[in-house]
Amino acid sequence: MEHVTRIVIIGGGPGGYEAALVAAQLGAEVTVVDRDGLGGSAVLTDCVPSKTLIATAEVMTTFDSSYEELGIIVADDTPPLERAARVVGVDLGKVNRRVKRLAIAQSHDITQAVTRAGVTVLRGKGRLGADGQGVDGSREVLVDREDGSTETLRADAVLIATGVRPRELPDALPDGERILTWTQVYDLEELPRELVVVGSGVTGAEFAGAYQALGSKVTLVSSRDRVLPGEDPDAAEVLEEVFRRRGMNVMSRSRAETVKRVSTRTGATAGATAGSPAGGGAGEEGGDDHVEVTLADGRVITGTHCLMAVGSIPNTADMGLEQAGVTLNDWGQIKVDRVSRTTAPGVYAAGDCTGVFMLASVAAMQGRIAMYHALGDAVQPLNLKTVASNVFTDPEIATVGYTAADVACGKMDAVEIKLPLRGNPRAKMQGIRDGFVKLFCRPGTGIVVGGVVVSPRASELIHSISLAVDNNLTVEQVASAFTVYPSLSGSTAEAARQLHIRKREDADS
Repeated sequence: MEHVTRIVIIGGGPGGYEAALVAAQLGAEVTVVDRDGLGGSAVLTDCVPSKTLIATAEVMTTFDSSYEELGIIVADDTPPLERAARVVGVDLGKVNRRVKRLAIAQSHDITQAVTRAGVTVLRGKGRLGADGQGVDGSREVLVDREDGSTETLRADAVLIATGVRPRELPDALPDGERILTWTQVYDLEELPRELVVVGSGVTGAEFAGAYQALGSKVTLVSSRDRVLPGEDPDAAEVLEEVFRRRGMNVMSRSRAETVKRVSTRTGATAGATAGSPAGGGAGEEGGDDHVEVTLADGRVITGTHCLMAVGSIPNTADMGLEQAGVTLNDWGQIKVDRVSRTTAPGVYAAGDCTGVFMLASVAAMQGRIAMYHALGDAVQPLNLKTVASNVFTDPEIATVGYTAADVACGKMDAVEIKLPLRGNPRAKMQGIRDGFVKLFCRPGTGIVVGGVVVSPRASELIHSISLAVDNNLTVEQVASAFTVYPSLSGSTAEAARQLHIRKREDADS
């Protein structure tokens, strides 16, 4: 009788469910152990919810920033002296209910796809057993079920895809009502009047921009010199300028030390009191509560709510990983190679818990690669220099390949060009004032090795540059491809043309 490989996947996020689909297609017997619902945080509390919220904010921003320039007239009863008043509002409760509904629907669709493929889904918390590899080379996986029982599974290969959770600071513990993590904001029924966002990385910048567009007065507290310290400096500069122009208070080089909830009626610090309205205004019960954010230099920032976006913690504790021979780094992330192997035979890992590149697309690819390798199929190791990423602010910031930092430190010898969008005819028609296309190419061959797009829908525009990077296309090839006129994508071809001319001039000099 032919042996059927047994695969157990702990965690049902993109790394887990995509791996399950591949393993099932390759004929394995697959079990996914999951606690919260397939899709993981990417679907239930992170990617899908946040981008759904941002979609509403994007409509608000487009309207607010463009309707006058484009000649749109909004008829209302606003007196002439108050004509500049906001004429479009948002029902945050309705928005958040839609967010949660779409997230649950997406999780349901994933569950159906996985079960149709023949995968068994067990609800519970999975961990590696203490026996290590058995005599047949298999691994023991223990599943703590919701009813308190423990089920034991044998697996020829195990994939750990348990993701991360929001990092919490001891002096800024969230209460889910006034002090929030990014997983808790979708319970708000009313728009925060004054929102303090602590942390200016991707999560902090996205939520700060979204709530500013929805109508909150936002203060963004950044411990670094600029927002998005890990992104292209020119792109981050554009976004920070846009944030400030739209009225956001961006506080650079300002480290938050404590966050507390205070009741102005008593002057006392309020705890995480259950039942206090999350978005109540002044005059409602609990509506006088506010938050105080104390900075390292002693300054105090006040607001009605505070969103903590200070990083994440991998869900790797109490899983028996180190006892099984799986090496973790100092942050608790699982060390893996380019085919997703850990240091323990037969144990793979994928997704944010590895800290490799915290994107759903990378998690999914890591999971697929793990299954290809475990099941003896052809496998191409993970190549991070072809990964396209996007920051869903307005404007969006999309990046692929080598970066300006790589060029500056000598990691890649490349020439670059930055072409502002303000000269693009379609951008002029749409009232787009901010953004650019930046390309990097090798000085001799002209091969495109990286790019940055700052624009509305940059997540769509980056694809042509991703194709160029992935297939080693030259700037000449990118420039010679037809683009629609007028279109924003025309700026990519124009940047390639100018980079070709510059490369030729450098060669002649």
